[in-house]
Amino acid sequence: MTVTILITRPEPAATRFADQVGARLGDKVVILRAPLMRIDYGGALPDIGGDDVLVFTSRHGVAGFCRLTERRDFTCYAVGDATAEAASRAGLRAISAGGDADALLARIAADGVEGPFLHLRGEHVASDISGGLRQQGRIAKEAVVYRQVDMPLSDQAQALLAKETPVIVPLMSPRSAQAFFERAKGAVAPIHVAAISSNAADAVPAGQAQLVEIAQTPDADGVLIVICDLVKRLEGLNPAK
Repeated sequence: MTVTILITRPEPAATRFADQVGARLGDKVVILRAPLMRIDYGGALPDIGGDDVLVFTSRHGVAGFCRLTERRDFTCYAVGDATAEAASRAGLRAISAGGDADALLARIAADGVEGPFLHLRGEHVASDISGGLRQQGRIAKEAVVYRQVDMPLSDQAQALLAKETPVIVPLMSPRSAQAFFERAKGAVAPIHVAAISSNAADAVPAGQAQLVEIAQTPDADGVLIVICDLVKRLEGLNPAK
C-alpha cells in the first residue's frame, strides 16, 4: 500500500513544500500537487510614513508589498521565520515572532513598539491582526496586496480520492481546510489531515477525515513532522532524518 501526500497549497508554495516532503521521505510516498487557490497580486498602498512598522503574516504579503513599491526602509514584524526570511531577502529589517497570530501580537506588545502599524495581507485572513493591535491601544491599518482565487480540484486529485488507499492532506489554514473538504465531498479514500494549527483542524468537517493531527509548531516544518508521523503509522516506514 502506497501512501499519497496531496498538497493543495498555491504555487509556488506547493512545489516548495513538495520538495521538502520529497527530501524527507524520498520515494517511499507519492506526492501529488493540486492547488486549490492561486495568488493574484494587486491592490494599492496607503501613504506610508518613515516611522510606520510593517506587519506580514505570509510570504505572499511580502511579495505583494514589494510589487507595489521599491521602498525597503522599514522595520517589519513577521508571523514566522519563513515570512521573516522572505522579508529580509527583499531588503526589509525583519523581526520574526516565530509562531502564529497570537505570538505575533504578543511579540509586538512585549517589544513595546508603538507603531503606527500597517498589515499587508490577502483578501482573506485567518486573524484580525490590525484589530488586535488596536485593542492593544496602537494605531494600525491594513492593505490588501493579494487575492486568493479559488481553483477546482484537479482530475488527478479527484481520481486519487475515489480510491480506497489512504491520503495524507496537509492543511495550512482554516480556509484551505474548508476549500478542500467542499471539493472532496464523496471521497472514498481514508483522509488523514496534517493541520498547521488547531484553527485549521477545527475547520475539518466532523466525520470527513479518518484522523486529524495538529502540528506542534504552526509552520511548514511542524506540518512536515506530522506528515512523517502519519506515514510511519500507515506504512511502518522509518523516514530518513
